[in-house]
Amino acid sequence: QVQLVESGGGSVQAGGSLRLSCAASRYTYDTPYMAWFRQAPGKERDGVASIGRVGTANYADSVRDRFTISRDNAKNTLYLQMNDLKPEDTAMYYCATGRYKSLVHNDYDYWGQGTQVTVSS
Repeated sequence: QVQLVESGGGSVQAGGSLRLSCAASRYTYDTPYMAWFRQAPGKERDGVASIGRVGTANYADSVRDRFTISRDNAKNTLYLQMNDLKPEDTAMYYCATGRYKSLVHNDYDYWGQGTQVTVSS
């Protein structure tokens, strides 16, 4: 089992920035990829960005050039730097670990409880 704990959410105005963090209890070799997903009320959970232990990241078109995913392998911690936030970014943000560097939620095995991000216009 892997426990994931997200933090850093909050309320900001459009154009503002937030940095999310996700602390994992341990690293597992069978779930080396980490990702951020988000879910707005009444909508499906969508992939935002994913990253492997080394190598390039993968972003959803809606956040590319505004969000940056990164990880500190020594601390087993995942980050999401979110700049130029828009009201449509409002959602619960979840981190997850899985076997593939995808943005499909079924590819991920362990999930955190989420942190709320609210962007006002």
